[in-house]
Amino acid sequence: MDNRNNTIAGWALFAGIVALGATIVTGEYFSGKDAEACEDEGGYCPSYVAEATAGGGEAEEEMPVSFYLATADATRGENVFKKCTACHTIAPGGANGIGPALYGVMGNPIAGHAGFAYSDALKGIGGTWTWEEMDAWLARPARYAPGTKMSFAGLGDPQERADLLLYLNQNDGSPLAVPPPPPPVSEEEAAAEDAAAEGDAQLAEDSPELEAGVGEVAEGPDGGLNVPEKQ
Repeated sequence: MDNRNNTIAGWALFAGIVALGATIVTGEYFSGKDAEACEDEGGYCPSYVAEATAGGGEAEEEMPVSFYLATADATRGENVFKKCTACHTIAPGGANGIGPALYGVMGNPIAGHAGFAYSDALKGIGGTWTWEEMDAWLARPARYAPGTKMSFAGLGDPQERADLLLYLNQNDGSPLAVPPPPPPVSEEEAAAEDAAAEGDAQLAEDSPELEAGVGEVAEGPDGGLNVPEKQ
C-alpha cells in the first residue's frame, strides 16, 4: 500500500514539474517572438505586446529634440519607418490604412488627415504636428494621448525618433524648417546647476517635514490650540 501511495505521489510531483516548465517555456517563447516581430519586421504591435515592450524604470533625462535633429539622418529614419508600414503609407496620395496616411503630416493639424477616424483622445489634443509634438507622440503614444487607439509602444531612443522625424519631414510638400540645436552649456553654467541641485537636496534633507504653523496646527501645553501671539 505504501509503495502504491509513493508511486501516486511521485507521478503527481512529476506532472506538476512538467506543467511549470511548460508554462515558463511557453511564456518566454511567445513574448519573445511577438516582441521580435514588432521590432524586426516593422509590423503592427498588439496592445499586449506594446505594453510588455514599453519598458520600465526611470528614463534618463533627454535633451530637446533639436539636439538630436542636429545629427539626424533621414536614411536611418526611412529604415525606422519600416516599423510603421503595416499601418501607414507615406507616398503622396497614399491611402489610409489601419492608421492614417502620413505624407505631409509634419506641420499639419493633429488628427486632421481627411477620411481617417481618429480616437477622441487624439482629437482632443489640438494644435499641429510640430517637431516637439511629434517627438512626444512617437516616444509613447499612450502617454501622449491616453486612450488612443494606436497600440504601438513607442520609440524610446531619442536619436531614433529624430531620424524618423527628419524622414517624415522630407516626405512633405512643404517641409518644416529644422530647428537649430540648443546652445551648448558652458562649464560655469553646468557647475552652477550642479551646485544648485546639491543645495536643494541638502536643504530638503536638513529641513523638518512639517513646521508648527505651516501645514498643521500645533497643540499647546494644555492640549488646546497653540495660536501664535500677534507681534
